[in-house]
Amino acid sequence: MKLYVDGKGKQVTVSMDPTPKNDQNGNQRSEKGTGRLMWSTQVFVLDETGGEVITITTAGEKPNVTVGQLVNPIQWEAIPWATNGRSGIAYRATELKQVAGASAK
Repeated sequence: MKLYVDGKGKQVTVSMDPTPKNDQNGNQRSEKGTGRLMWSTQVFVLDETGGEVITITTAGEKPNVTVGQLVNPIQWEAIPWATNGRSGIAYRATELKQVAGASAK
């Protein structure tokens, strides 16, 4: 089962340029099954309850976004994880689409 994030009412602003998602050896990770390279983009998500900095992973071409741009994560998925007594939520999207005609406030 996939858990998708409802982006309505959320302002998502790029807070750090996309970087390669690397493994513990410093090699860029690739998507299982397709071999597409993976990218990490830090964003600031703001809604009526406040804001939070998260990292969204995408696969394929490097996202064409820059710091300060408003974006719309396409098929934004939340992936709960737990390992070695630690747990959290990873975020993934098929694309970070620039919001046309919008700028961060």
